[in-house]
Amino acid sequence: MDSKIKGLIFDCDGTLADSMPLHFIAWQLIAQKHGFDFPKDKFYSLGGVPSRHIVEMLAGEQGLVLDATAISIEKEGMYLKQLSQILPIEPVVAIARAHRGKIPMAVATGGNRFIMQKVLGHLGILDWFQAIVTSEDVVHGKPAPDVFLEAARRVGVAPELCRAYEDTDLGMQAIRAAGMEAVDVRVLLGH
Repeated sequence: MDSKIKGLIFDCDGTLADSMPLHFIAWQLIAQKHGFDFPKDKFYSLGGVPSRHIVEMLAGEQGLVLDATAISIEKEGMYLKQLSQILPIEPVVAIARAHRGKIPMAVATGGNRFIMQKVLGHLGILDWFQAIVTSEDVVHGKPAPDVFLEAARRVGVAPELCRAYEDTDLGMQAIRAAGMEAVDVRVLLGH
């Protein structure tokens, strides 16, 4: 590892956990039930955006009145029913494994704490990270840098000394805005 890097920060969904297809399934069930449209390309373009904000955005775009909080909670419940199907994204988990206990590491995610702890626990990697920063910990989600800056602060490493891993364009924007070295895991995985 580059000796200038003193901390690692990882997104969770689509980066450490192969969970995006399961999120999409849950979203499709919820969209059908509540009468809104959420196409696959739009879903993937909004990776890292909290569910509540997605519902608010879709409702506005489609001229619907939806209870964003209730629908978000319902969607996350459907997602959690699939928890046992979530697999690690091994090339990224291998990076975390290689640095576990050697340098500070954090998770920075647009998801919520309860679900992230469940997912990381299911993967057996929850205790590898000194901090888990979620959408609940910051005012502005991705593409704002807030979640990554807060993760760096919590592990005590200056942002410019951190390398962060992401799988979405919004997440990559957030990392760069935080002044961190950005690794696009889609390139790492050949996507």
